[in-house]
Amino acid sequence: MSAELSRTGLRASDRDRDRVVDVLNSAAGDGRLTIEELGERVTAALTARTLGELAELTVDLPPAPGGAPAKDVVRIEQQAASAVRGEGWVVPKRLEIRSSWGDVTLDFTQAVIVDPTLHIDLDMRAGTLKLVTRPGVVVDTDSLVIEYAQLKTRPSGDAGAPVVLRVEIAGRMTYGQVVVRPARRSVFRRSRTP
Repeated sequence: MSAELSRTGLRASDRDRDRVVDVLNSAAGDGRLTIEELGERVTAALTARTLGELAELTVDLPPAPGGAPAKDVVRIEQQAASAVRGEGWVVPKRLEIRSSWGDVTLDFTQAVIVDPTLHIDLDMRAGTLKLVTRPGVVVDTDSLVIEYAQLKTRPSGDAGAPVVLRVEIAGRMTYGQVVVRPARRSVFRRSRTP
Protein backbone atom coordinates (compact mmCIF):
# COMPACT_ATOMS: atom_id res chain seq x y z
CA MET A 1 0.00 0.00 0.00
CA SER A 2 1.48 3.39 -0.99
CA ALA A 3 2.02 6.13 1.61
CA GLU A 4 -0.48 8.39 -0.18
CA LEU A 5 -3.15 5.69 -0.25
CA SER A 6 -2.61 4.84 3.41
CA ARG A 7 -2.93 8.52 4.37
CA THR A 8 -6.14 9.19 2.43
CA GLY A 9 -7.73 5.97 3.67
CA LEU A 10 -7.22 6.91 7.32
CA ARG A 11 -10.29 7.61 9.42
CA ALA A 12 -10.96 11.32 9.86
CA SER A 13 -11.12 12.87 13.32
CA ASP A 14 -13.43 15.65 14.53
CA ARG A 15 -10.44 18.00 14.36
CA ASP A 16 -9.86 17.02 10.68
CA ARG A 17 -13.53 17.71 9.90
CA ASP A 18 -13.43 21.08 11.70
CA ARG A 19 -10.31 22.09 9.75
CA VAL A 20 -12.07 21.38 6.44
CA VAL A 21 -15.18 23.30 7.52
CA ASP A 22 -12.90 26.29 8.29
CA VAL A 23 -11.44 26.09 4.76
CA LEU A 24 -14.96 25.91 3.27
CA ASN A 25 -16.23 28.87 5.30
CA SER A 26 -13.18 30.92 4.32
CA ALA A 27 -13.72 30.07 0.65
CA ALA A 28 -17.39 31.06 0.84
CA GLY A 29 -16.41 34.35 2.52
CA ASP A 30 -14.04 35.03 -0.40
CA GLY A 31 -16.82 34.32 -2.92
CA ARG A 32 -15.30 31.06 -4.15
CA LEU A 33 -18.36 29.01 -3.13
CA THR A 34 -22.05 29.82 -3.34
CA ILE A 35 -24.25 29.39 -0.27
CA GLU A 36 -25.67 26.21 -1.77
CA GLU A 37 -22.21 24.77 -2.46
CA LEU A 38 -21.10 25.69 1.05
CA GLY A 39 -24.11 23.90 2.57
CA GLU A 40 -23.52 20.76 0.49
CA ARG A 41 -19.81 20.60 1.25
CA VAL A 42 -20.17 21.32 4.97
CA THR A 43 -22.74 18.53 5.25
CA ALA A 44 -20.38 16.18 3.40
CA ALA A 45 -17.45 17.26 5.62
CA LEU A 46 -19.35 16.63 8.83
CA THR A 47 -20.28 13.11 7.68
CA ALA A 48 -16.93 12.20 6.04
CA ARG A 49 -15.32 9.03 7.34
CA THR A 50 -11.83 9.25 5.80
CA LEU A 51 -9.16 11.88 5.11
CA GLY A 52 -9.57 11.12 1.40
CA GLU A 53 -13.25 12.09 1.49
CA LEU A 54 -12.32 15.35 3.21
CA ALA A 55 -9.55 16.08 0.71
CA GLU A 56 -12.03 15.82 -2.18
CA LEU A 57 -14.09 18.66 -0.68
CA THR A 58 -11.23 21.18 -0.78
CA VAL A 59 -9.16 20.02 -3.76
CA ASP A 60 -10.26 23.07 -5.81
CA LEU A 61 -9.79 25.59 -2.96
CA PRO A 62 -6.77 27.35 -1.41
CA PRO A 63 -6.02 26.50 2.24
CA ALA A 64 -7.57 28.64 4.97
CA PRO A 65 -5.35 31.17 6.76
CA GLY A 66 -3.21 29.22 9.20
CA GLY A 67 -3.64 26.11 7.03
CA ALA A 68 -0.71 26.85 4.74
CA PRO A 69 0.96 24.08 2.76
CA ALA A 70 4.14 22.55 4.13
CA LYS A 71 7.31 24.52 3.48
CA ASP A 72 10.20 22.76 1.82
CA VAL A 73 12.78 23.80 4.45
CA VAL A 74 12.40 25.26 7.95
CA ARG A 75 15.38 26.23 10.13
CA ILE A 76 15.66 26.38 13.88
CA GLU A 77 18.87 28.15 14.96
CA GLN A 78 19.42 28.91 18.62
CA GLN A 79 21.93 29.20 21.41
CA ALA A 80 20.96 28.82 25.09
CA ALA A 81 17.28 28.87 24.14
CA SER A 82 14.34 26.52 23.69
CA ALA A 83 12.05 25.98 20.72
CA VAL A 84 8.70 24.19 20.73
CA ARG A 85 6.52 23.21 17.79
CA GLY A 86 3.14 22.16 19.15
CA GLU A 87 -0.56 22.05 18.35
CA GLY A 88 -1.42 22.93 14.76
CA TRP A 89 2.12 23.37 13.42
CA VAL A 90 2.55 22.45 9.76
CA VAL A 91 5.26 19.80 9.44
CA PRO A 92 7.74 20.81 6.71
CA LYS A 93 9.47 18.47 4.28
CA ARG A 94 12.90 19.26 5.76
CA LEU A 95 13.87 20.69 9.14
CA GLU A 96 17.39 21.99 9.82
CA ILE A 97 18.19 22.27 13.54
CA ARG A 98 21.32 24.10 14.73
CA SER A 99 21.27 24.32 18.52
CA SER A 100 23.72 24.59 21.40
CA TRP A 101 22.84 24.65 25.09
CA GLY A 102 19.12 24.48 24.39
CA ASP A 103 16.18 22.17 23.82
CA VAL A 104 13.92 21.55 20.83
CA THR A 105 10.52 19.87 21.20
CA LEU A 106 8.57 18.65 18.17
CA ASP A 107 5.08 17.52 19.14
CA PHE A 108 3.36 15.57 16.37
CA THR A 109 0.20 14.69 18.31
CA GLN A 110 -1.86 17.52 16.77
CA ALA A 111 0.48 18.62 13.98
CA VAL A 112 -0.72 19.20 10.42
CA ILE A 113 0.97 16.51 8.35
CA VAL A 114 0.96 17.31 4.64
CA ASP A 115 3.94 15.35 3.33
CA PRO A 116 4.59 11.68 4.24
CA THR A 117 8.29 12.26 5.09
CA LEU A 118 10.14 14.74 7.29
CA HIS A 119 13.95 14.87 7.00
CA ILE A 120 15.65 16.39 10.07
CA ASP A 121 19.23 17.59 9.61
CA LEU A 122 20.52 17.87 13.19
CA ASP A 123 23.58 19.63 14.57
CA MET A 124 22.97 19.85 18.32
CA ARG A 125 25.31 20.22 21.30
CA ALA A 126 24.42 20.06 25.00
CA GLY A 127 20.66 19.92 24.72
CA THR A 128 17.65 17.70 24.18
CA LEU A 129 15.73 16.97 21.01
CA LYS A 130 12.34 15.60 22.04
CA LEU A 131 9.87 14.13 19.55
CA VAL A 132 6.36 13.43 20.86
CA THR A 133 4.70 10.95 18.52
CA ARG A 134 1.26 9.50 17.87
CA PRO A 135 0.20 6.26 16.17
CA GLY A 136 1.32 6.37 12.55
CA VAL A 137 4.41 8.53 13.19
CA VAL A 138 7.61 6.49 12.75
CA VAL A 139 11.06 7.86 13.68
CA ASP A 140 14.26 6.58 12.02
CA THR A 141 17.54 7.47 13.80
CA ASP A 142 19.82 5.13 11.84
CA SER A 143 21.72 8.04 10.21
CA LEU A 144 22.24 9.95 13.47
CA VAL A 145 25.74 10.13 14.97
CA ILE A 146 25.76 10.48 18.76
CA GLU A 147 28.85 11.49 20.76
CA TYR A 148 28.68 11.44 24.57
CA ALA A 149 24.91 11.48 24.17
CA GLN A 150 21.86 9.28 24.77
CA LEU A 151 19.21 8.01 22.43
CA LYS A 152 15.92 7.00 24.09
CA THR A 153 13.10 5.73 21.90
CA ARG A 154 9.68 4.39 22.83
CA PRO A 155 7.32 3.48 20.00
CA SER A 156 3.73 4.64 20.06
CA GLY A 157 1.30 2.06 21.39
CA ASP A 158 -0.41 1.07 18.12
CA ALA A 159 2.10 -0.88 16.01
CA GLY A 160 -0.58 -1.73 13.42
CA ALA A 161 -1.47 1.90 12.61
CA PRO A 162 -0.81 2.95 9.00
CA VAL A 163 2.23 5.20 8.65
CA VAL A 164 1.20 8.84 8.12
CA LEU A 165 4.65 10.36 8.70
CA ARG A 166 8.17 8.97 8.57
CA VAL A 167 10.69 11.17 10.42
CA GLU A 168 14.29 10.57 9.32
CA ILE A 169 16.92 12.12 11.62
CA ALA A 170 20.47 12.53 10.33
CA GLY A 171 23.39 14.58 11.60
CA ARG A 172 25.08 14.80 14.99
CA MET A 173 24.10 15.02 18.67
CA THR A 174 26.92 15.80 21.13
CA TYR A 175 26.62 15.95 24.95
CA GLY A 176 22.86 15.73 24.89
CA GLN A 177 20.00 13.39 24.24
CA VAL A 178 17.37 12.50 21.68
CA VAL A 179 14.08 11.38 23.19
CA VAL A 180 11.33 9.82 21.08
CA ARG A 181 8.15 8.97 22.98
CA PRO A 182 4.39 8.81 22.54
CA ALA A 183 2.17 11.45 24.10
CA ARG A 184 1.42 10.86 27.75
CA ARG A 185 -2.10 9.75 28.49
CA SER A 186 -4.13 12.00 30.70
CA VAL A 187 -4.38 10.79 34.29
CA PHE A 188 -8.01 11.83 34.31
CA ARG A 189 -10.44 10.08 32.04
CA ARG A 190 -13.70 11.56 30.86
CA SER A 191 -16.08 12.23 33.68
CA ARG A 192 -18.30 9.32 34.51
CA THR A 193 -22.02 9.67 34.35
CA PRO A 194 -23.78 8.82 37.59
